[in-house]
Amino acid sequence: MPTPPYYAVIFSSQRTEAGPAGYEAAAERMLELARTMPGFLGVESARGSDGFGITVSYWDSLENIRRWREQAEHQTAQRKGREIWYARFELRICRVEHAYGYDAGRR
Repeated sequence: MPTPPYYAVIFSSQRTEAGPAGYEAAAERMLELARTMPGFLGVESARGSDGFGITVSYWDSLENIRRWREQAEHQTAQRKGREIWYARFELRICRVEHAYGYDAGRR
């Protein structure tokens, strides 16, 4: 994880049952594309068997988050998400001031 401060974009979503193969391909492409964007620091994601998921992407600035939101291929995926893949979603942007954790493998 990056050293604070940085920004976290928290995207929680409930999937529909539509187009799972297309969704997976688009999600992989968005991750590949995000990695090329200025200010991208990393991502963590999980999805349950009920279709509820949370993806947290990390960025160095609000400006670079805006650039990602406005990236043309990402906008196409956003549109498909609203039209096909998501029953609902929420997006939150937070500034991370402090972070800590534990890793049992690191002793």
